Amino acid sequence: MQEETNINIMGSCVEDGFVCKPKKLDPNKPIMHYKNIIYICVDKRCQALQPKKYIDTLREMLKQLELHKGKDRIKISKALCFGACRYKSVANIFENNPDSKPTNNNIWLKQTHLYSLEKWTKLFLSLKENKALDEFDQIKMKIYE
Repeated sequence: MQEETNINIMGSCVEDGFVCKPKKLDPNKPIMHYKNIIYICVDKRCQALQPKKYIDTLREMLKQLELHKGKDRIKISKALCFGACRYKSVANIFENNPDSKPTNNNIWLKQTHLYSLEKWTKLFLSLKENKALDEFDQIKMKIYE
């Protein structure tokens, strides 16, 4: 027996509990701009360290800070294993800021499960203001020659 699937007008599957978008088909409509996207590992090891509803809480914070829309919009995306389990609860920040040189592009943060709500707020506001994230524990990257 085949399960019924909710399909939007673009032909994409929509999970139960979510609204079918878009309401009107415009295949040439550009995607919404995100100034920053924060990919947070939610694979087995990292997720075990994170508080319940971790991602939902962070997304709510963005709404409260009005950083879920507009030119300073930040998106939180779930990611599976980055292969950096020794750093626990890893997050990668992608910056898409066409107005200036990227300040925080491809920054890797470690142990984000230990961040307080205040620290997350400081991170979000630093991204909004294009401040370097020097005070946040970053993972050093090795460039192969």
